[in-house]
Amino acid sequence: MERVPDERPRSLPPEEGSPLQWWDEFEAAARRSLETRLRYSFIRTYKPVLDDATYRAFDSMEGYRRWCEQSLPDWLGYGRV
Repeated sequence: MERVPDERPRSLPPEEGSPLQWWDEFEAAARRSLETRLRYSFIRTYKPVLDDATYRAFDSMEGYRRWCEQSLPDWLGYGRV
């Protein structure tokens, strides 16, 4: 079994996007609490129409699918295939 070094490798120059920079970012993230990591791991994006009402109710799955096709932008991916 190969031994994992205690320190990161120092043979590469610290260039933008280099493995050393990634290692620094990983170490910084590892020092954060789990709560902080979870808070920053989800990106909230406004979804037109979907986010405009607190809830919607449909009588059937067919009604829901029809509403999706007629109301939602195609790029959201709720259309039928």
